[in-house]
Amino acid sequence: MCGIFGIDGHPDAANLTYLGLYALQHRGQESAGIVSWDGRQLHAERGMGEVADIFRKETLERLPGDRAIGHTRYSTAGSSIRVNAQPLVVKTSMGPLAIVHNGNLVGAREMRAELEADGAIFQTTSDTEVILHLMARAPRRDPAESLMEALARVRGAYSVLVATDRVLIAVRDPHGFRPLVLGRFDGRPCFASESCAFDLLDVEVERELEPGEAVVVGDGERFDSYRLPGTGQPSRCAFELVYFARPDSVVFGDLVSESRLRMGARLAREAPVEADLVVPVPDSGLFAAIGYARQVGLPMEFGLIRNHYVGRTFIEPQQSIRNFGVRVKLNAVRGLLEGRRVVLIDDSIVRGTTSPKIVKMVRDAGAAEVHLRIACPPTRWPCHYGIAMPTREELIASRHEVEEIRQITGADSLAYLSLGSLLASLGSPADSYCTACWSGEYRVPVEGYDRRQADLFPIRTESEV
Repeated sequence: MCGIFGIDGHPDAANLTYLGLYALQHRGQESAGIVSWDGRQLHAERGMGEVADIFRKETLERLPGDRAIGHTRYSTAGSSIRVNAQPLVVKTSMGPLAIVHNGNLVGAREMRAELEADGAIFQTTSDTEVILHLMARAPRRDPAESLMEALARVRGAYSVLVATDRVLIAVRDPHGFRPLVLGRFDGRPCFASESCAFDLLDVEVERELEPGEAVVVGDGERFDSYRLPGTGQPSRCAFELVYFARPDSVVFGDLVSESRLRMGARLAREAPVEADLVVPVPDSGLFAAIGYARQVGLPMEFGLIRNHYVGRTFIEPQQSIRNFGVRVKLNAVRGLLEGRRVVLIDDSIVRGTTSPKIVKMVRDAGAAEVHLRIACPPTRWPCHYGIAMPTREELIASRHEVEEIRQITGADSLAYLSLGSLLASLGSPADSYCTACWSGEYRVPVEGYDRRQADLFPIRTESEV
């Protein structure tokens, strides 16, 4: 999962993009970058780490111009190394191009092999570069036509921004897996992965791009909308609403916090338990916990306190960091938990490495009972569309039944929200969401379930860079 932001026709484009990325930091902490166009050339600044660490005043001063795009990343295809930081920038016969991409292409490894066999030379291990090579092989006077032709040859999930010397292009894949929102800042068009980026800038939200829609803007005024061929069944990623999106964002037409409240309430109706209080696992379990507590009439207490200077453990790229992060990220409040029967609410269990540690933490703080409730179904299948979920063997629910998982976590009881109740908590029709990570039903066919997405292009390792 990544965050993207772009704006056209504003003299402070790079600074606005920086602020937009700052609001989208939760979507990736490995690297970030911004490219601007000053009327003569593209200027790029990229680095490893978080947005505020990479972009200082002097860095932003090196990004002049009134058109800019930016990206904050964690890897789902390609290694976590600086060469893969986006935007990617190339010089072509059509002029300079810069691209940012949120999502994951299916079959990109095979397409890359075909391109290399035909003489293409790749500079990164990211699937995004495939799009640039396809554009270079289909040059047009209008780069938007070249991009549309390139995207017609790829499959999978993508929300893409491309900056050229003439226009800014925004495209959402034909299934609409990943969100992309259009807004106006002082009348100038801008795009973001989530509406929370617009809230920070006081941008007027106009609408979400439709699945398969391409929007071309230039000079801050020109606006054209096109359609990719083969627009399929809408397949919005439901996991965005369960975990990934910020609760203050509107994603796929849903206010995320309201969706999570409904998930928690339905979870309470499906899996009630005799208890004294409800405790959320911060921060993504918070609104589901509020919904659960309201439904059963129990108090909700912040029995776990999060250190907000620690990143989100789920999206850290290394397992060693993820395990360590549980201990430095959370601390239990003994005065609230001691002697109490606790309903512990979390958004999901993926690998199953963090839940036992959290349950133990609550027990060690003196809780009499710990009842674990999860606001989504068991995650049994990896995502091939842009969420960095591991291989199927690493997913605890693919190898264990619920009772076995309960024993592994050490909870007194464990229950998940059913898939039907999850979908009923969302605002759009049930068949408009992708639920592959829970159901195994992939809307875009994949070659196999057990391939690590980070190893799609196993060409370069961190030690070689």
